[in-house]
Amino acid sequence: MNLDHYINELKTLVNVDCGTQTLAGVATVAGIMESLWQQEGWHTERVNLGEQVGPGVLVCNKPDAEKLDVLLVGHLDTVFAPGTVAERPMSEDDTRLYGPGVSDMKSGLLNILWAMRELDTADKARLSIAVAMNPDEETGSVYSHEWIGGLAKRARCVLVCEAARADGSLVKARKGMAGYHLTFSGVAAHAGNDPEKGRSAITSLANSVIAINALADWDRGTTLNVGVINGGSAANVVADSAVAELDVRFWENDEDARVHRALTALCENGFLKGVTTTLNRVNHKPAMAASEATQVLMQQVEKAGKEEGIDITWQAVGGGSDANHTAALGIPTLDGFGPIGAGFHSPAEWLDKASIEPRIRLLKRVISML
Repeated sequence: MNLDHYINELKTLVNVDCGTQTLAGVATVAGIMESLWQQEGWHTERVNLGEQVGPGVLVCNKPDAEKLDVLLVGHLDTVFAPGTVAERPMSEDDTRLYGPGVSDMKSGLLNILWAMRELDTADKARLSIAVAMNPDEETGSVYSHEWIGGLAKRARCVLVCEAARADGSLVKARKGMAGYHLTFSGVAAHAGNDPEKGRSAITSLANSVIAINALADWDRGTTLNVGVINGGSAANVVADSAVAELDVRFWENDEDARVHRALTALCENGFLKGVTTTLNRVNHKPAMAASEATQVLMQQVEKAGKEEGIDITWQAVGGGSDANHTAALGIPTLDGFGPIGAGFHSPAEWLDKASIEPRIRLLKRVISML
């Protein structure tokens, strides 16, 4: 492959501010990907997922096919705010590429394209292949997971092309995640003259953090983290409102159900007399577990790795991806088919240049073996 060509294409994707809420930037990346696929003669379709997010892109070689041999999945958005590209556009040294989204997951999108560019013509004719690129993975795929799920139900398997882990491992399992907002409504009062007339939303919030933390089960990998709090108006006012943002992670979907029931009950009972608590689940991804069918797919990937001279190792990771949704539907799903990278969601994000070509070969080989 021509690595310089690849890097130039990657630069056009990385050097666009495309955080999930930067809708114009997401649309720009969607347009770049559409154009690249159209140049290869593939059918493309811009997918409207509502006014709250940018567009999705669907690519396929057989647009009239009812069944898919494989669904390849990637996302167009990043977590970075407008202005990030101006501060640190894509750069490189002898071994690595750097920039916002360089490994999470602009390179994954590009690896899919390059693998299909190099796929044997007979395989393209034999297989029905679809590529789904969604605009809101970084915020939980709230608007796109039903679209991707509908495609997955038509597919024999799903390969998600998020980055491989720093040690080169592919991903066989991911924790599920749920995001909640808790809104506390109390009674305001003067903190000096008549504090007894107030009902502090902030005190209620503080009480809730202790109760929420107690729901964790470290032995089973179930964690709860109140990561953002806001409330009150002034130090001399008993706060009548406060908000907390909660992140829940779990290996087992039964644990997700347990925590949801417990949170619901806690909030209904309240954490301070006179203060009501409203619970709102704002996003959710079920846990990705390796089913028997997925384990068969893992064996195929390991065989492909042997044929390409690439060591295959597996990890179970705490972060979620679109693989969580498709695996929960019972579709054999694996993840981590992008190049090797790390530092996701941070200024230190990097991509290993030496891993680009082998990972393209691996993805191409896996698909050719279906």
